Amino acid sequence: MKSQLKLAIALAAFAAQPSFAEVTPNMVAFADGAVAQSHTGVAGNAADGAKVASTRSMGNCVACHAIAALPDAKFQGNVGPALDGVGSRWSEAELRGIVSNAKMMFDGTVMPSFYKTEGYTRLGDAYTGKAPKGDVPPILSAQQIEDVVAYLLTLKE
Repeated sequence: MKSQLKLAIALAAFAAQPSFAEVTPNMVAFADGAVAQSHTGVAGNAADGAKVASTRSMGNCVACHAIAALPDAKFQGNVGPALDGVGSRWSEAELRGIVSNAKMMFDGTVMPSFYKTEGYTRLGDAYTGKAPKGDVPPILSAQQIEDVVAYLLTLKE
């Protein structure tokens, strides 16, 4: 009976803990381009982040950036700076901000905003009349952002 009471108290205490709500793209808080708060409250997985960074249908970071740690990723780009050593140059919060929306840190950058759903210029209306209306889904999910940040943090000098 005593052990059941202790279990019931422990479960009640656990249930009372606030759960982490995923940060949606319009809730991301930028401070000088950096984002201190995790989008998910779950640590990123560096291996999954490497997959996102090197997969065309995902983040495809290697389309614009060279990453020596990903030698199997073909046709690495040179539009953006090489990402080798980026984990030594930028903090976790800065990397999260850059991956989420680099335009918040680097005015005029051509890097896409990977975690943004609103504020797009809809040029398609002038040409096809088929530009999407309203918010569009972000390119990467909140967890994918955390995974890419975890991977980039492994790229040390």
